[in-house]
Amino acid sequence: MMFRRGFGWFIRIFVAVVICSDYSRPVSVTEALTVGRVHEAEEATAVDLGALLDAGDGAVVTLLAGDNTQLVAHRAILAARSAVFAGMLRRLTLEASSNQLALSDIEGPVLRQVLAHLYTLQPPQLPSMAPQLLVAADQYGLSVLKVQCEQQVAAQLSVETASATGVLAIRHSANMLKQAAVAFIKAHLLSVMATQGWDEAVVNDPQTFIELVHLIAETPTDTSTPSAGESRTGPSSQPHSGHSDDGRSPATAVPHTTPQATPQPDDAAVSHLRNLSGDMKGEMLIAAAKEGSVSKVRTLLAMGADVEAKDENKRTALHWAAAMGHREVVARLLEVGAGVNARDRWQNTPLHLAAWKGHAAVVRLLAASSADHNARDQSGSTPLHDAARRGRAEAAAALLEAGADREDRNYGGDTPLDLAERNNHQSLIDILRSS
Repeated sequence: MMFRRGFGWFIRIFVAVVICSDYSRPVSVTEALTVGRVHEAEEATAVDLGALLDAGDGAVVTLLAGDNTQLVAHRAILAARSAVFAGMLRRLTLEASSNQLALSDIEGPVLRQVLAHLYTLQPPQLPSMAPQLLVAADQYGLSVLKVQCEQQVAAQLSVETASATGVLAIRHSANMLKQAAVAFIKAHLLSVMATQGWDEAVVNDPQTFIELVHLIAETPTDTSTPSAGESRTGPSSQPHSGHSDDGRSPATAVPHTTPQATPQPDDAAVSHLRNLSGDMKGEMLIAAAKEGSVSKVRTLLAMGADVEAKDENKRTALHWAAAMGHREVVARLLEVGAGVNARDRWQNTPLHLAAWKGHAAVVRLLAASSADHNARDQSGSTPLHDAARRGRAEAAAALLEAGADREDRNYGGDTPLDLAERNNHQSLIDILRSS
């Protein structure tokens, strides 16, 4: 009885998928996949479908999409195709609270297409849905579907969609699609920039747009390595100083629609990049400095970004580069005249932030560039006070070498030595007590 019920479920679902997916056509896994991946897909199909024969009553699970669409699928198929689904199903089994898997981040029509692919391994039957399917494929670890979607999206590139496509590809690490989108934009730059899609890309995702502009305007010689996982937060819990403890963010063939050569934008095209608003270029410069990409900073400065642009806390790109310890970016910003003693809303200079975070190399560079090593923030603290408070021995030593006053007192009457002793920073105590 159990066998009959499980097999009955299999027949009903399999027939439904055949109908919606036009299974009478020969299965094609697209020309971008290697022969080895095709064979792996075929072998997985046979194993997965065979496993359903003796699966029993627990063979199926109800998937609840974000728009409350309910679809039924076999656990074995989901788990075999996706490690992400496999993990979710294991947790569902352990909790044993229901036989329903909630997928609030995917809509019903997209989920239906995902399931059709999981059962048949065919490319999406609705090319217009390929961008949404690419997002889902990336999220659920469906590499074959992701490749298929990259090809379908690349085949639909136009001046109206190119900007959004480039952002999509960068955000979801779709490298083949990224190359195709950037090549297309370079070849049609003026037309692409005249579309609403270009403006929307700037507004909707400025961080990713920075990377897209960088790829468009720069040659492929960028060797900078931005740090991963950086995120922007507010000031730290030290209200008197206003500092922050931020600590930063298989090969496929290119479809025939992608140009073989990657044209560089001409002078007129590059000049159009400068037509972004001053505020937007300033935000992008600050973000690039925070990320630590020398080449992006260079590109944005060439586009006319104001090196003295400030964020909502009045921090400049130099403030952020110093706080994050990006020495090369600091050097580049100083070369173009960034204010070495600029003040944020808490009256911190870039040197305050470098000392607070313990970036000794940046401290030395700023000090050598005429930074005021005895500048006071709103609490009267100097960079040496900040280094002493946080136990930044090397940064403190660099400040003392530059001539910082170890006897200076903040508005609370504390010397740097007082702060080091209060916070039990023995190495700082030794440095500050030495002659």
